[in-house]
Amino acid sequence: MEEIKEDSRTFIYATYEDVLKGYTSDIYFFRTLKVLKEKGLDKTEVYAEFTPSSFPKDYEWAVFAGLREVVKLLRNKPVTLYSLPEGTVFRLTDHYGFKIPVMAIEGKYGDFLIYETPILGFLSSASGIATKAARIKKAAGSKMVISFGARRIHPALSPFEAYYAYVGGCDAVSCVQGAKFLGIKPVGTMPHSLMIIFRAIRGDHT
Repeated sequence: MEEIKEDSRTFIYATYEDVLKGYTSDIYFFRTLKVLKEKGLDKTEVYAEFTPSSFPKDYEWAVFAGLREVVKLLRNKPVTLYSLPEGTVFRLTDHYGFKIPVMAIEGKYGDFLIYETPILGFLSSASGIATKAARIKKAAGSKMVISFGARRIHPALSPFEAYYAYVGGCDAVSCVQGAKFLGIKPVGTMPHSLMIIFRAIRGDHT
């Protein structure tokens, strides 16, 4: 694994190349890969399932999301990916109480094992955002729901938040780059500062 050099001019975030190199992965996957290579087992054919372990209290369903990111991560890897479609509503278990896999990867374990961490991160965070958006939209009914989540997340992830809030059911998003990824126009009214300035300088904000 290459040494990571800090650049004082940048924010704390991982680039696309960082993720591909495994810099966002847990270190024990690199140790596992090293051991498997030394023992000649890194080319073992496996079928790895990704199964949700639990839902928040009183949640009976969730929205599966994050597939787009996983496909981007694995697109040049010699593996076969099986998955629920993006935006699928799923339950934790089937009628018999068995947990249901939402994704599976088939291939040589050494070709993808260091990506388990980012894959779980993609699926967990995207599904969490999409599920919460879906619950809010369900409660709102016919009322319009706009995602303004960009101000509550690291800026590097604001397009990600907007994208998956939209997948979950939001009618529109405020984040400029998030809207760009979706191919839609960003939506919003105005910040409080605009009214404050007009009130302070012009004496009226109407």
